[in-house]
Amino acid sequence: MSPAAPSADGIDIAGALAWARARIDQMDARVLLRHVLQCPAARLVAWPEQKLAAEDWAEYRALVERRAAGVPVAYLTGTREFYGREFLVTPAVLIPRPETELLVELALAHFPGRRGLRVLDLGTGSGALAVTLALELEAAEVVALDRSREALWVAMANAARLGASVSFVQSDWFGALGDEHFELIVSNPPYVAAGDPHLEQGDVRFEPRGALAAGPQGLDDLAEIVAGAPARLVDGGWLFLEHGYDQAASARGLLADAGFAAIASWADLAGIERVSGGRWLGRAARDSR
Repeated sequence: MSPAAPSADGIDIAGALAWARARIDQMDARVLLRHVLQCPAARLVAWPEQKLAAEDWAEYRALVERRAAGVPVAYLTGTREFYGREFLVTPAVLIPRPETELLVELALAHFPGRRGLRVLDLGTGSGALAVTLALELEAAEVVALDRSREALWVAMANAARLGASVSFVQSDWFGALGDEHFELIVSNPPYVAAGDPHLEQGDVRFEPRGALAAGPQGLDDLAEIVAGAPARLVDGGWLFLEHGYDQAASARGLLADAGFAAIASWADLAGIERVSGGRWLGRAARDSR
């Protein structure tokens, strides 16, 4: 049984963390206290005896209780780091994850030194991918698309606060793009099987289901993106897709069936094949093979 919270009288940093650690993970306890105090990590170590103001202690207790109930830390603090930058997040968007940074690395590796690259981010969510690519690729023209208006509001706020030039479109995949073409398409689409028990576990329980699940095998949106991408890519353009830990072979099959070349899968830092992609050489090149 967790101990009762101490009274607000005289509670210090060390006491607050000790109480929180009995209820939640130690790292989460520290992150949440830093959020409340708006301080660097060093302050918690250097001044453990510092007293908390009554309002700070009350806010911290409320956050710890919500985290103990399962609410993700990123939704409690309203931010999550991605590719070295802090992004705003809300329950309207998926929480950016480190493995998605692989999409950025692949884009930079395949287009070194390119200026004015036209990029499409499908299902932008928080805008982490689109904003990062706009800032990392010199003079890139980035279009970010999402079906959720609430998600686009978050993405637009991130672009504004980080100084990224991104165009935003509300659309269900390619539907509202007109006749635009791109040299690079990236996407971290829904790819979890609709019946996967992990949807009811951990932080995922609190994330938007529509941004996670995609049909009985989790492949519906991947298949739709691969099928529609050739009509939106210039000849020689690349498509990179994040997918589930066991979906690389299926993703490569979809790319092959659609006529892509140079098809490959790339592993994340955990050694899991997390992104698959290919190059569109054009209809004539496909037919001549």
